[in-house]
Amino acid sequence: MTNPGSEGEHTLQEKFGTEKRAQAFYDNQVLNHLNPRMVEFIANQEILFIATSDAKGDCDCSLRAGDAGFVHVLGEKSLVYPEYRGNGVTASLGNIIENPHIGMMFTDFIKDTVGLHVNGTASIIENDELLQRENISQKIIDDMNKKGRKPERWVLVEVEEAYMHCSKHIPLYQKAEKLRQWGTDDVKVKKADYFLAKQEQEQKHP
Repeated sequence: MTNPGSEGEHTLQEKFGTEKRAQAFYDNQVLNHLNPRMVEFIANQEILFIATSDAKGDCDCSLRAGDAGFVHVLGEKSLVYPEYRGNGVTASLGNIIENPHIGMMFTDFIKDTVGLHVNGTASIIENDELLQRENISQKIIDDMNKKGRKPERWVLVEVEEAYMHCSKHIPLYQKAEKLRQWGTDDVKVKKADYFLAKQEQEQKHP
């Protein structure tokens, strides 16, 4: 049976002498589906990091967030996460239509300080299309009907790999309450020019 991972990682395992360690990880931790413990973990997460790239391989990493359980597992081989109103750039979605491969990272900074990697192939699915699927939960329907923040569409991910990110270097944070104003265009609330990029552009092009 072929090991998970890329040719590049196997080449470096041989070069760095980590083959035995890597093999133990493949054998003990890498699944091609979501097991019940992983499903439970995803249901408790409020943030998700996603990595995508376009057809040329140019990469982008982004953040998705919502209430705990905003990512919905449809079965051991598939999940969906919502796309809410954003800045209109659609960088991640644009990559997905060119290159469906996606890397997802769920990280618990609050309780157990562990992470879950989920890799697979992604596609964009509209609300109506999602509702036509047989395994749609009432929670998805409720999320579509929430006041103030409704998913504009969803990303459907077919799971190919799922494995842990160990607790060793993940910091433990304490959660604080924050009023999250979903979908707002208020530049002060968004801290829209926090890195002073707009100011810099205006100085270059007065």
